[in-house]
Amino acid sequence: MKYIKYVREHFKDPKFPVFTLYDLRTALRLEGISDAYLKRLVNSLMKKEEITRITRGVYTFHDDVTVAGFAYRPFYYGMEDALSIRGLSEQGTNPYIMTTKNVRTGVRTFKGRNYVIRRIPERMFFGYELLQYYNFWIPVSDVEKSFIDMLYFEKNIRDELLAEIIPKISMSKLRDYLKGYDKSFSKKVIRLCDSLPRLKSWASDVTL
Repeated sequence: MKYIKYVREHFKDPKFPVFTLYDLRTALRLEGISDAYLKRLVNSLMKKEEITRITRGVYTFHDDVTVAGFAYRPFYYGMEDALSIRGLSEQGTNPYIMTTKNVRTGVRTFKGRNYVIRRIPERMFFGYELLQYYNFWIPVSDVEKSFIDMLYFEKNIRDELLAEIIPKISMSKLRDYLKGYDKSFSKKVIRLCDSLPRLKSWASDVTL
């Protein structure tokens, strides 16, 4: 019981959104506890519904779907979800977890709430920053990267959302980000940008 109490107190802290058996072993390393005991401890907490398994070997005491991303590190929250976190979209959206981890993509569920995993190449893993979101500090893509990711994954961008985010886009940053993509995709972005007055002068000057 004393070990369970320690685990509760330690891993319920928001600075530990998720934990693994390795984390437990490290936290209790001076107690000489076996892996078999650690697994029994985890199973006991799961049966009591104190913890939830997010994915294989990764658990959490927290109920907020925001913690799901930490099971797929390295990651950031992206696309319209990121824009919603930044207050630029009022439409509710499932969390979008952008990760380089080799995992199955698609829709998954955490405590009845859907979230979506998208795998991206390491060369495209940039354009995010840590933001405080309720009790957690989470990596969230900036406006430019959210915009690019939505186009890359062929997500529809509503006209009203475009009107909201275009004034927030940094032309120089967007141009710099596009250097990491192939020409066909970059041209697709340019064509869209060319149809938007705010970006028209910039797009016409870009040489691919």
